[in-house]
Amino acid sequence: MTILDTSTEFDGQVALVTGGGSGIGRAIAVRWAAAGGTVAVMGRRSEPLQETVRLAEEVGGAAEAIQCDVRDADAVDAAIDGLAERHGRLDALVNNAAGNFVTPSENLSPNGWKAVVDIVLNGSFYCTRAASRHMLPAGRGSVLNVIATYAWHGHPGTVHSAAAKGGVVAMARTLASEWGARGVRVNCIAPGPTETEGAGQALWPNDEARARVLSSVPADRFTTPDEVAESAAFLLGDRAAYITGEVLVADGGQWLGKAVYTNP
Repeated sequence: MTILDTSTEFDGQVALVTGGGSGIGRAIAVRWAAAGGTVAVMGRRSEPLQETVRLAEEVGGAAEAIQCDVRDADAVDAAIDGLAERHGRLDALVNNAAGNFVTPSENLSPNGWKAVVDIVLNGSFYCTRAASRHMLPAGRGSVLNVIATYAWHGHPGTVHSAAAKGGVVAMARTLASEWGARGVRVNCIAPGPTETEGAGQALWPNDEARARVLSSVPADRFTTPDEVAESAAFLLGDRAAYITGEVLVADGGQWLGKAVYTNP
């Protein structure tokens, strides 16, 4: 039995993380860099991306920022082709870029629907498609999509995001079955409520909402971006070499439901 040294797990490997300027995306990028890898972070705003680059370099990895909108298929193609050409390889892709807000479905505008679906579903496909043109010829690669459990159990006020993330799950499983024999794995991770500035503002904007969300989690706490990044590193690396088409739920048991009648 081989025991992997995770401190050098990604030596010589190159990853791209979309939405890498904050929160979970930033944590995954820094975790990759801490294990010896080179990481590129993609997003629309340069300043937060540069901060992630700084943090990744602080832990000993190599990093770069790519300013790009995942909704622009041509720009995504150019960015990912350029990354692979600069480094001679592309080993991993993390589709983390997302947009979300809570609203009654009957009030959701066509533009609001389109904005979220374009980022989450279309953007994930554009990036995966571009990355596959480098991974498939190499016979090796790992794609990880960051989703949410309401992709299958639903949640009031998130019809746009739930539909988009449900589509990402279907995409991941389809590609896993299509590309498995060619050495490319495709998985998803579904984090629970996470202590990030973006999620807090959008999903629990006040103390009452925060307490209500927390009461739904059997683990009785929020997760952290670093915890999510550790699970992501497992799925991206060789420790999960036989796992594809899977969704890893890391939500403290939230999606199971809690205390419907009484808590014994």
